[in-house]
Amino acid sequence: MLFSLLRGTLSFQGAIVQIIAILIVIFLVLPFHEWAHAITAYLLGDKNIMYRGRLTLNPMSHVDPFGALCLLLFNFGWAKPVPIDTRNFKKPRLYMAICALMGPVANIVAGIFGGFIFMAVLKFCPESFFSTDFGSYLIVFFEYYIQVNVTLAIFNLIPLPPLDGSKILFAFLPESVVETIYRYNQYFFILIFILLWTGLLDVPLNFLSNGLLNFIYWLTALPFGFV
Repeated sequence: MLFSLLRGTLSFQGAIVQIIAILIVIFLVLPFHEWAHAITAYLLGDKNIMYRGRLTLNPMSHVDPFGALCLLLFNFGWAKPVPIDTRNFKKPRLYMAICALMGPVANIVAGIFGGFIFMAVLKFCPESFFSTDFGSYLIVFFEYYIQVNVTLAIFNLIPLPPLDGSKILFAFLPESVVETIYRYNQYFFILIFILLWTGLLDVPLNFLSNGLLNFIYWLTALPFGFV
């Protein structure tokens, strides 16, 4: 969004609409994402997680200010990671992978939910409504809201620490390799920023995001006869 404003490809009104969509993601969807990690861990055996203050949808328990700012400015961000004690799992690596997967799944669910509302609006509102400023901005809002959720889901599946995708990958790697990766864990965060800044991840991320986005639009359009 920041670069679109600087390039002049995004109007002030459009930026306001996108900011509203991102704020909803920050205060509703990111807590849902982290709660999905927490409730999955609880169900798989980490009962002590209820005492860590994360088995809640309260945004104040999950929002990371810097991660939220990055989401507002660069369309990618994060919340506070949920502390999960894998010692409480019968199958630590497998169950941790399942817990990690539930975060991106939560974003996909949030995107699908927004897609159903979007399709209902398109179905039941008169065409004249979309020629108004409010109607056109409502379309921008839903499209951007769904896109952000899709982007977050795909971004979090990147198999690099500290993203969720790394914990899924670890379930399939030898323990010695996992320990080596953890030893250099702090450098991977810098690597992710470099990859994003240089655009080296743009092609695969855009390809996967567009595929998931098209699937969500297809799925949510079905009940309304658009397909």
